[in-house]
Amino acid sequence: MQREELIEGRNAVLEAFRAGKTIDKLFLLDGCQDGPIRSIFREAKKHDTIVQFVSKERLDQLSPTGKHQGAVVCAAAFEYATVEEILGRARAKGEDPLLFLLDGIEDPHNLGAIIRTANLAGAHGVIIPKNRAVGLTAAVARASAGALHYTPVAKVTNLSSTIESLKKEGLWFACADMDGEVLYDLNLTGPLGLVIGSEGSGVSRLVREKCDMVASIPMQGDIDSLNASVAAGVLAFEVVRQRRGGRK
Repeated sequence: MQREELIEGRNAVLEAFRAGKTIDKLFLLDGCQDGPIRSIFREAKKHDTIVQFVSKERLDQLSPTGKHQGAVVCAAAFEYATVEEILGRARAKGEDPLLFLLDGIEDPHNLGAIIRTANLAGAHGVIIPKNRAVGLTAAVARASAGALHYTPVAKVTNLSSTIESLKKEGLWFACADMDGEVLYDLNLTGPLGLVIGSEGSGVSRLVREKCDMVASIPMQGDIDSLNASVAAGVLAFEVVRQRRGGRK
């Protein structure tokens, strides 16, 4: 798929699941428990899809035609990769893996900008969580300025568990937090995952505890935080500098 797609109507939604479309989220009419809705719910659970029960008013807002019959799905604008496929890209290039892990980025423009930064920094892929985060919508694709065609994005159920698995593959992890050590003093060479937190609350406690390093960006202005995509860019290009032999 090359554009975001809203699919509505019970039969159409059911067929979307059975046809193997990449579904980011299912919206069902709250309180409706008839046979067709239960069938759709079962298909969603088989595919590990996020399900939200919402009011008729909310479904009416989502529906392009108003003929939703109590069911609307949001299909991803691009197909998701797997974490193993991302690691395979690094192996194929003979490079140490460089991954971006995004903890709860909800703004599509931030996600798109980070994907673009990841591509320009030579990252092998981006990993996002299934819950409480934006998926690969058309707005994300536009904000990436074409980078989504070249940079794979994987969606995982649990970022903490994913970090644990990737550590077994030899990766180290650095998360961005203003209470950490100045990033220029850290060794960011070798197999690395950069963890960027959400726009509001930053990196969650459980994810931060899994990281090996906490990197802060020194600031001299009157405010104390950066936009998530800007922070990702600062971290990414310090990694580029060090990988090019710039670490003292």
